[in-house]
Order: sequence, then structure tokens, then C-alpha cells
Amino acid sequence: MIKHFINFEWKQYFRSMFWQKGIAIKIIMVFFALYFLVSFLALGIGAFFIIKKMFPEADPLQMVNSYLLFAIIGDLIFRYLMQKLPVMNIKPMLILDIKKSKLVHYVLGKSAFSFFNFMSLFFYIPFAIVLIKEGYNTTGVLGWLFSLFLVVQCVNFLNFLVNKNNIAFWSLVTVLVAGFGLKYFEIFDINTISQPIFDGVFANPILVLIPLVILIGLYILNFKQLKNQVYLDSAVSEKVEEVNAADLSWADRFGSVAPFLKNDIRLIWRNKRTKTVFLMSFAFVLYGLFFYPNPVFEEKMPTFLIFASIFVTGGFVLNYGQFIPAWESSFYKMLMTQNLRYRLFLESKWYLMVVITAVLYLLSIPYTYFGIDIFLMISAGAVFNIGFNSLFLLYAGSFNRKRIDLNKGGFTNTQGTGATQFLIMIPVMGFPMLLFWGFKVLINFNAGVLAIAIAGILGLVFKSYFMNLIEKKYIKDKYKAIHAFNQKA
Repeated sequence: MIKHFINFEWKQYFRSMFWQKGIAIKIIMVFFALYFLVSFLALGIGAFFIIKKMFPEADPLQMVNSYLLFAIIGDLIFRYLMQKLPVMNIKPMLILDIKKSKLVHYVLGKSAFSFFNFMSLFFYIPFAIVLIKEGYNTTGVLGWLFSLFLVVQCVNFLNFLVNKNNIAFWSLVTVLVAGFGLKYFEIFDINTISQPIFDGVFANPILVLIPLVILIGLYILNFKQLKNQVYLDSAVSEKVEEVNAADLSWADRFGSVAPFLKNDIRLIWRNKRTKTVFLMSFAFVLYGLFFYPNPVFEEKMPTFLIFASIFVTGGFVLNYGQFIPAWESSFYKMLMTQNLRYRLFLESKWYLMVVITAVLYLLSIPYTYFGIDIFLMISAGAVFNIGFNSLFLLYAGSFNRKRIDLNKGGFTNTQGTGATQFLIMIPVMGFPMLLFWGFKVLINFNAGVLAIAIAGILGLVFKSYFMNLIEKKYIKDKYKAIHAFNQKA
């Protein structure tokens, strides 16, 4: 039976329109996947020697163990945002003589071979091999490795239980940020919890039975939950949801733009794809932690700090702005028949990007801990995102011709992505880096930061002029966009 299921999915995938179009996007996604796998592999091979060189007195295994709880929580957050739930087209099979338990077992078993499960193993396996070669107890290392394999699978099935639960997501983010904060300010070190757990598994491999029992429990919970949903009446019945209307009266202060702004907020919060983009924007605030604590970037590659500074406050502008107006593609034709000013439609997008960028900037204030120069770069990046990137992405949106289905969530969903999205990233990220580098070389560091801020301020000063040009471009290409968004296949 499993062989038949695999055969059905194989045919479904290669006969779908997804396979027949967007080959370039698939190739790019494969390159991204290979990049991550090679990076994890290289880190797994070199981690032991890097730790030994940087911390001669430390035990590399204990050092890695002390951060594994952070890695597990981060993995769960990453999966929440990016991993799709395991599905197959089971509705036609519900009328056949196939046990529902077999369908559910197949769907759950399929999830065990997810790319997300293999990604972390590309670090753990080579690291374990290096440990054995360096003289660590083989039985202990294998027990440690097998326990992590089980933990990865536990995270996989736990994600399916908490997925789409916003309370669970923000709780995980809070725990992760609080853990880093408490450790950084030396209030409480979560490593004192993580290290003994995994050190214990290495010393007593029999403890691997604990994650095994947890995995079995999570599998059973998922099995029961999915089996209760696999019924023909629930599959074909119309889904009725109660809509909770939020109080958006505060938006009225924006005047004639308010109705469009309210619709944008409702669109973001009520649809999977846009909600994922919104939540990911706040995760981008943490992007600077990969760059700012490392003195190498400040001393030798300060231009890359500009790259990070744009991302810290630009998560929403970059991820939401590049798909304007494709977010409304499903009802764009209806929207264009209304008696409305296109300028107001565009203004609402701009205000939304500006307000959220300002919120992200406030959340970035703790980066002052790394020095005033870092915070000045973030401030300049925020001004650049508001004054330049928001307007540039609005203009670039007039070239969008890819339809987006808002109900198809998941960050790995490339629907709506075309050559436009890749080309616009060149000026959005490359221009401020080039601007900073040029003025830094010619004058000094502060001149480079100031140049980025001035570019953003000029965008704000001439906003009305640029918005007029953008409005004319959208009106000129209106019928091309309508025709493109009508193409569902």
C-alpha cells in the first residue's frame, strides 16, 4: 500500500502545473538547499577544531551541548514559520477500501523524511565522526548522536501539534530571546540546564530511551489528531469560520487612506501567507545578533554591518513590499472597477510599511549595547528603509505579474516569485552598502552612515513627487496586471 501511495504522489507532483512552470525558481531553491546543507556540513566538520582554537581549555562536546537547547527552540521556531504540514490528496481515497490508519501512518511517516529533519543532521553526524576520531568514547558518541536524531524527530512532530498556534509561537520566541538576554547580561545561564542533559546522555547512553519514549508519545498524539479529521463528511463539508472583527478605529487618523489601511491590516492578519511575512518581520530584528557581536565584521568588513542594519528594521518592507500589488491579485480586477484613487491604494501600503518599520526600529534599541556606532547604522538603515526602500519597492511592484494565493501559507511557498523579486534586491541591498563603502573610503565611517541616512531623507522630502510617478506607472500598466492576475494556472 505504501508503494501505491508513493506512486500516486509521484504522478501528482510531476503532472501538476507547479512542475510545469517556474523551473528557474526550482533551480534557485535547490541551490539554496544545497548551500544550507554544505554550510552545516562544513560547520559540523570544523566545529571541534574551531572551538579548540578559540577556547583551548573547553571541551568542544560540552560547549556544543550547552547550546543545544537554544538550537532546539530555534529549530522549532524555524519550522513553525517555514515547514509545511505533511499532506497528501486523500479525499479521493476516502471512498475506497483503504484503512484510515494506513493513510495517517503514511502522512506521518512521510514527514520523518522532511528536508528540515536532515538539515541539522548534516551538522550532528560529521561532528560525531570527528569526536570518535579524536578519541571520545564511541558508545557515548553514538548514544548522543542517536538521541539528537530522536530529538529532531520529536521537534518535527511537536511542530505539527503547535503549528498555527500564535500563543505557542510567541511563547517560544519569548523563551529564546529571554534565554539569550539572561545569559548575555549574566543574570541566568540556560547553558547550566542544557549541558548536563546532553552530557548525561553521552555518559549514560541508556538515557536515549527518554527521547524515544517522548517521540512515541508525540507520534501517538499526532496519529489520533489526524485520524479524527480523516472523514469524508469533514473533507467535503463547507468550512464555516467565525470572523473576529478587530477594532481598527485608530486607523481613522490617517484620513482618506484609512479604509485602504484597514483592508491591508485585515488581509495580513486573516491570511496564512501574509501573516507569516508579518511574523517573520519581527524575527528579522534578531538578525543583527549574527553580525554585531563578532568584532571581525566591525574591524575588517564593516560594509556587511550595513547589510545587517537594513535587515534589522527592513524585514517587513523587504518581504511585504516586494509582492505589492500581488497580495490583492485574487480580487485585483474587482478592486480596479471601484471608484477610487489609485494614489490612496498606494499610500496605504506606504503608511503600513513605515509604521511597522518604526515599530521594528523601537525593538532594535537594545542593540545600543554593542555601541553607539552600531545603533547609528541601524538608525540610518531605518531611515533608508522608510525613505528609499518603501518607495522603490512600490515602484518595482508595478512590474509584478505573478498571482498569489493567500491561503497557501508556508515560507517555502515560492508562488508569486519571479525574476522581478531577485532583481529588485540588487538596488535595495546593494545601493546602501555601496554608498556606505564609497563615503567611508573617501571620508570616514560617520560619513558613510550619514550618506545612507541622507538618501532616506531625500526620499521622504520628495515623496509626493515620486508617488505621482509611481501612481502613473500603475495606472499605465493596470490592464496588463489585471490580465496577468487572471491567469490561475
